[in-house]
Amino acid sequence: MSAAASIRSRNPLFGANRMKLGIFGTNGKGAAQTLVPEAYRPSWKASVETAQLADHLGFEAVLAYARWKGYIAGQPRHASGVTLDPFTWCAGIAQATRHMTVIATSHAPTLHPITAAKQCATIDIISDGRFALNVVGGWNKPELEMFGAAMAEHDARYDHLQEWLEIIQRLWREEDEFDHGGRFFHVKRGSSMPKPLQQPGPPIVNAGGSDRGQRFACEFADVCFLILRSEDPAEIAPQIAAYKEMARRDYGREVQVWTYAYCVQRETRAEAEDYLEHFAVRNEDGPSLDAWTAGVGGQTKILSPEALGAFRKRFAAGAGGSGLVGTAEDIAARLEQLSEAGLDGVLLTWVDFTDGLRRFGDVMPLLEARGLRAPFRSLSPPVLATAGNRSAIG
Repeated sequence: MSAAASIRSRNPLFGANRMKLGIFGTNGKGAAQTLVPEAYRPSWKASVETAQLADHLGFEAVLAYARWKGYIAGQPRHASGVTLDPFTWCAGIAQATRHMTVIATSHAPTLHPITAAKQCATIDIISDGRFALNVVGGWNKPELEMFGAAMAEHDARYDHLQEWLEIIQRLWREEDEFDHGGRFFHVKRGSSMPKPLQQPGPPIVNAGGSDRGQRFACEFADVCFLILRSEDPAEIAPQIAAYKEMARRDYGREVQVWTYAYCVQRETRAEAEDYLEHFAVRNEDGPSLDAWTAGVGGQTKILSPEALGAFRKRFAAGAGGSGLVGTAEDIAARLEQLSEAGLDGVLLTWVDFTDGLRRFGDVMPLLEARGLRAPFRSLSPPVLATAGNRSAIG
């Protein structure tokens, strides 16, 4: 194995834990569409605190999403649009952590592939090979229009994304200059130095829900995200297995399948379920939730219109993710069920990330006892600050 390939193999995304863990969205407001005052708001202090808490627990990843404009037209200061740039954010978080992978998200229409290749390589070097790239075609029409990028037909967006990514990967791998003349991009004597530490390049992450999206993910991604359409493990297992079988059968590849989940942990299940109702139903951010659901429903093929309506509570609680609700033991048992159904990892969100991560420390030894994770020895002490959500941007 070459030195560069060895560096890539050390990326925590490729570690041995049966159930890998990450946190999602702390460069923005997270995934909850709620009006409760304790809801997370992005600040640099909160970003570092939550990343260090997750790093100390041994989490594999933190994913920064890309958002250029909020969901509600005419309200630019709404929390849904207050988001720190994922690339510069990941570069900073890489210096504040020692173990987990930092994952930056990029919409293909908002960033030229030559620029993206250089930024990714730089963060990979800064992080000592702990970087991954989450690639998306984009669905939020108003923010793409802000860039002067017309919203293309659904499958055409994946054609564009594929060419965009192929250029980036050539820039990561090829030593000689090359020309590219494609449907969407023209590159003359393309080159990018230095190369990423990880070769043949940092891991690729993608969430493909439609048939075209799943095929893209199976062909190009190392980690594939999906929304679980059911809470029943008997129905979840075939959904995951179909994804992995497509990658093997059609592309000769092995892929990981992850999902994302909102976590509500309390001393009793009743307390957890009551808090879920409190923030996701009684205090949902209705206008934002309506706008987000309309955008997702109109521009993606992840769920049917009927499912979109049925998932409203899940959308309010965590962008349609599954629920981990109950005691520490309940959550550990549910993660074991998901692992047995074939799931490789979960990105977690909370209403209050600092509180949630501290509570989740009680779940970790239970996961170890169930054989889902090996004991982790932290490379640095946990963060001690307690004001993670103060001084929020905006």
